Amino acid sequence: MDRTLSPTTRNSAHAVGLAEWLKRRGVRAPHKPALTCDGVTWSYGELIDRVERMSTVLAAGGVTPGARVGYLGFNDPMFLVVMFAASRIGAIFVPLNFRLTGPELAFIINDAGIHSLVVGESHIAIIDEVRGGLNSTRYIHRAGGAEGWEAADALMAGAPSLPMPAAVPTGADDVALIMYTSGTTGHPKGAMLTNGNFWANNLNEIFLWDLGSTDVTLNFAPMFHVGGLLCGTMSTLLAGGHVVLQRAFEVQAVLDAIVEYRVTITFGVPAMLLFISQHPSFETADLSSLRSIAVGGAPMPEPLLRLYEARKIPVQQGYGMTETASMITFLHPDRTADKLGSSGTPPMMTEIRLLDANDQEIDEAGVPGEICVRGSNVMPGYWNRPEVNASIFTSDGWFRSGDIGYRDADGFLFLCDRLKDMVISGGENVYPAEVESVLYDHPDIAEVAVIGAPDERWGERVVAVVAPKPGKTMTLEALNAFAGAKLARYKLPKELRIVEALPRNPTGKVLKAKLREHNVPAAATNA
Repeated sequence: MDRTLSPTTRNSAHAVGLAEWLKRRGVRAPHKPALTCDGVTWSYGELIDRVERMSTVLAAGGVTPGARVGYLGFNDPMFLVVMFAASRIGAIFVPLNFRLTGPELAFIINDAGIHSLVVGESHIAIIDEVRGGLNSTRYIHRAGGAEGWEAADALMAGAPSLPMPAAVPTGADDVALIMYTSGTTGHPKGAMLTNGNFWANNLNEIFLWDLGSTDVTLNFAPMFHVGGLLCGTMSTLLAGGHVVLQRAFEVQAVLDAIVEYRVTITFGVPAMLLFISQHPSFETADLSSLRSIAVGGAPMPEPLLRLYEARKIPVQQGYGMTETASMITFLHPDRTADKLGSSGTPPMMTEIRLLDANDQEIDEAGVPGEICVRGSNVMPGYWNRPEVNASIFTSDGWFRSGDIGYRDADGFLFLCDRLKDMVISGGENVYPAEVESVLYDHPDIAEVAVIGAPDERWGERVVAVVAPKPGKTMTLEALNAFAGAKLARYKLPKELRIVEALPRNPTGKVLKAKLREHNVPAAATNA
């Protein structure tokens, strides 16, 4: 990778690397709380000290500008320390999904060409299983003691005896992080996110939420995912606020933290908000400090939005992707009620347009099309995937999201579904998210997902996969009797499958590919 910076890039207002803006923020208020985890709080000065020590450790071990540094483990302050430390010396950070198997991790580690791998205690064994096939040079974990692993704490303690490397200036177009997508089809792909992408997304969030140094953001979403890292966490640090980090999502701990730290901002996917709303403490917990719960990752069912609205908790639907460094659209708080179900409008640094199947722009309200995105938050492409990169942008440079949506007369975006999740039944397009939103209103349903299954008569049939509430049962006839008043007949499920719980990934998204694995062609349906 060419690390040469032109004078224009070097002097650009956007040419601020992650570690550089953190230090600029920290020197303004070094004693202010920056990060809390497990009841331990670091000030901005303490966080920056740890970043500088870790950058010394990485550089001493051979990490050079452009090299990749990986992190595998549950949410931990060390995640942020390693990320900012890598940035400080011009390296590229690669967060790894802690739910993956050894072979899945091995593919990503080798595909990214990770030089130094930092691993949490809980994940040493899984790396040891595949270590013989890895091309990494150095293996570090937190405490030490495991054979063949260096101890991060000891290395950082000894860092003052080593020469601290000079901070490497980086530009807006330099890759800061490679974040791998979930890989629902084939191998996962690494989205290259640049310093400019981070900067644009941070500004988008600061403008939208009016983030400031008095804000407290709670993060319980996994940070290897764009939602956990970029929906509030990074922008709060840039604004000089306080991030409260939880290692995993646990409903009671979330409610307790909101009360204890007077949390103002948090992010979750719809499943997380569903589980919070079903907890016995939800009705009584003092959540008055919250001024925004941002929700994304999947369309938010309207019944769930109404439930939080009745509790006077401001939930704001947003829409984003890994490839766009998170944010594409966001619904402002003062429009939550009158635009219920919308994911809002683009933020300051981003534009969208809708294209039909012939790549013609759709201007008419209410007509669905593929959402395409342009802005300084959009990635330049996928790591080592030139053949894919050639197909993901339009001829005039708009990123193809693969998502379907429509705009109302006021220009507010409403998501229909993923292009790949759309069910075509009898020639009609059925958007599963629309059907799911109606079914979530059923009092006996805890969770529901809608998928398509091969059908000899209709091409595809609509299938509802339902997890009933404890002690409840469900029949297809009763389900369709409930939904028939709100959905056209062709949208109604023709098959019902009962499960105890829906399969989800670590961020709470339903794994519809796993549900589809059980699909088999059928000669007859329950139509």
